Amino acid sequence: MTNSHPASPLPPEENNPQSGFTLLEILVVLAILALLIGLVAPAALRQLGGARVSVARQSISRLGSVLDLYKLDVGAYPTTEEGLAALIHKPADAQNWNGPYLKDANEPKDPWNHPYSYQAPSSREGHDYDLCSAGARGNGAASPGQSGAICNP
Repeated sequence: MTNSHPASPLPPEENNPQSGFTLLEILVVLAILALLIGLVAPAALRQLGGARVSVARQSISRLGSVLDLYKLDVGAYPTTEEGLAALIHKPADAQNWNGPYLKDANEPKDPWNHPYSYQAPSSREGHDYDLCSAGARGNGAASPGQSGAICNP
């Protein structure tokens, strides 16, 4: 009895020219990846938004300390008209100005790359000034009590 089939060194599935992934298998994998991205991306973006708010609060606190140093040197906080630029460039009427108080030559910006809103004297009782970020909406000057505004405590 002779075997008419020649011995093949490859397993039968590797010898098949039709082997590979079917379109259905590829579509299933793509659907799973899309579901994972759809579930993970919103959570990651929420974390990023929360981090920006935290950085804005820390920056406002740091700028508050810098404003306190300015007050120790000059005797008063910068006026609303002088703004935060008084921390970088000496105002005309500021005696004993010992600045610049910030390393960067530009006025500070919040994590959304918008300028901070500064007002002195404060519109709130018990505060010397208002220093706020408009937050993610960032359209115009922010003030305490405004929706989404992040201000000095």
